[in-house]
Amino acid sequence: MAYDSTAIKERILAAATTEFAAHGVAGARVDRIAAAAKANRRAIYDYFGDKSKLFAVVVERTPADLAEAVPPSDDLPGYAERLFDYHRAHPEALRLVMWEALEIGDEPVPAEEARTRHHQDKIDAAESGGPDGDARTRVFFTLALAGWSIAMPQPQRMVLGPDHSLDDLRAEVARSVRAPSTGGGAPGQNRRR
Repeated sequence: MAYDSTAIKERILAAATTEFAAHGVAGARVDRIAAAAKANRRAIYDYFGDKSKLFAVVVERTPADLAEAVPPSDDLPGYAERLFDYHRAHPEALRLVMWEALEIGDEPVPAEEARTRHHQDKIDAAESGGPDGDARTRVFFTLALAGWSIAMPQPQRMVLGPDHSLDDLRAEVARSVRAPSTGGGAPGQNRRR
């Protein structure tokens, strides 16, 4: 049987995604990644370097996959719903970004320039959707509402109650994203008193 390095790399990345989403960099174990990928530790080090470099590759792929699945739109409420759905179906994406924030803090992140360009695409799309308020702020709050709503199940349950469905929450996220542009200004916009 022929040796397929591409298939091994993909298995390693899939296993590493699961491992890092569950444990972060510090808690992840290369042995578990190797076992789940049906690869040896040496292959991981040969292809990706150390554990931190493997995490960087995984975390770099995550926003790229999300960007492909949920492209920017001038319809921010609709974008918020699609983003909510993506995070609901792929909770590991949020977990990885949260681990990245915990592990890296305020330092530059892997592929920061490319990721910033993608965020600028979202801002550009939001600006084309209308002149209401600061598009950067609207995009930031859209990302926060859609992501935090899925990432934090405990406050969701404590504030909204255990019977509040994710479908209801999805609709309310979209309604909240829509509200600033119809309710007297975007969040963060100075208002006259």
